[in-house]
Amino acid sequence: MLMVILSEVKLTDATELGDYRLRKRKEYEDLIRRVRWNKIVWVKYAKWEESQKDFARARSVWERALEVDYRDHTLWLKYADFEMKNKFVNLARNVWNRAVELLPRVDYLWYKYIHMEEMLGNLAGARQIFERWMRWMPDQEGWLSYIKFELRYNEIERARVIFERVEKLGDEEEAEELFVAFAEFEEKCKETERARCIYKYALDHIPKGRAEELYMKFVSFEKQYGDREGIEDAIVANRRFQYEDEVKKNPQNYDVWFDYIRVVESCGNKESIEDVYERAIANVPPAQEKRYWQRYIYLWVTYALYEELGAQDVDRARDVYNLCLKTIPHEKFSFAKIWLMAAQFEIRQLNIDGARRILGSAFGMAPKDKIFHKYIEIELQLGNIERCRKLALFELAIGQPALDMPELLWKAYIDFEISKSEYERTRALYERLLNRTKHLKVWISYAKFEAGLHESDFEQERKCRLERARAVFERALSYYRTSAPELKEERAMLLEEWLNMESNFGEVGDVDSVRVKLPKKLKREGT
Repeated sequence: MLMVILSEVKLTDATELGDYRLRKRKEYEDLIRRVRWNKIVWVKYAKWEESQKDFARARSVWERALEVDYRDHTLWLKYADFEMKNKFVNLARNVWNRAVELLPRVDYLWYKYIHMEEMLGNLAGARQIFERWMRWMPDQEGWLSYIKFELRYNEIERARVIFERVEKLGDEEEAEELFVAFAEFEEKCKETERARCIYKYALDHIPKGRAEELYMKFVSFEKQYGDREGIEDAIVANRRFQYEDEVKKNPQNYDVWFDYIRVVESCGNKESIEDVYERAIANVPPAQEKRYWQRYIYLWVTYALYEELGAQDVDRARDVYNLCLKTIPHEKFSFAKIWLMAAQFEIRQLNIDGARRILGSAFGMAPKDKIFHKYIEIELQLGNIERCRKLALFELAIGQPALDMPELLWKAYIDFEISKSEYERTRALYERLLNRTKHLKVWISYAKFEAGLHESDFEQERKCRLERARAVFERALSYYRTSAPELKEERAMLLEEWLNMESNFGEVGDVDSVRVKLPKKLKREGT
């Protein structure tokens, strides 16, 4: 007599067993129709079929469950576990292959698949699965598990090759632990120089806010294996770490950025230096007020000088100047220094036209005396005297409405014409200037110009010069008497200058004619 006991159900023959199975399957099927999305029902159904040793039916239940929701990785795990437990190895491989292809970001599936192959002694197969997984660029734990797998079987070179692929993760947030493990691996292999390179590379590529453990490991490493230079490098790394913390707290602390830049420049890594410069200049002052920009703008200056002189990258230096000039809100304020430095940079590159274009733009956007003077100075140094006139540099300059110190520019223009013996041009300039201002200094300067013209010792010429100067003084005196009578002190000073001029001309001069014009309080004794 056949007796089968299933849980608390006692079956005495094959017919009862068949009826039981039929009834049980119907119960499960009915339940599935009602709660098709309940994975617990599917799992119980599959396990029941497995308990009946009907593996084909159990497999069918698993497949039907995956049709409902193939994204549930726990179903794949239980399905593969069913195949492995019953020693259907190739069928288990099929399940794992399908699982990792459909859900490649579920790390646990890869781990379980690899573990099965490793337990079967199929190391080559496990390695192939690792390679398939690594193509999906998992997190550091995935890479470390691959490395540990190779080290378990003393495959040192294979492990090293995997570590060297770490560069692909250089900018990942989780890469710190991987770099540390790589460096420690090389250290155990007595490859101290390799370990040092790994630490340095990591410190250059991992954001400093996430590299605290890495830095501490590096310092410890250098204290154990390093020389004086190595220890200094570790100290530099510490300072960089501190600066990162400070600029994170206050990105507009430009003094800290300058200190940080000096540290990275001492290391000589162009990529790291440019990275810090770019991050520094990205912190534009919050307000468009010049006082907030004065320190910030020197970041651009040092950046441009580094690219030109340090990195010797002319094109990048030019880009820095151009971007800086675009960043400055010229409608609010400008910096003559940047315009001039950009122009001088182009001159050093023998790009004179480029320098002229920059200074020409400066005329329209930042009409400052320094810029006009420098442009004129450049053209004079190049020997382009006529170009100064053709371009009307002085004319353009004195025509600007927003000059901060116009008297200096007028003086430079006048001195320029005098130096070229262009006396009629000089005289015309004085007349134009008097149309703008009747300042005492202008009158006196004009008169002195006329008095000193040619500086000839011939009496006739001296008389002509004196007459011209007197005419200027007479016009000035008339102005102060009729148009500005309140400016008594200026009028007195004018007469003093006039009196001195007459005295300097000796016999040709007429001191008495001026003395009678002096205010009584200024009359000398005996007159």
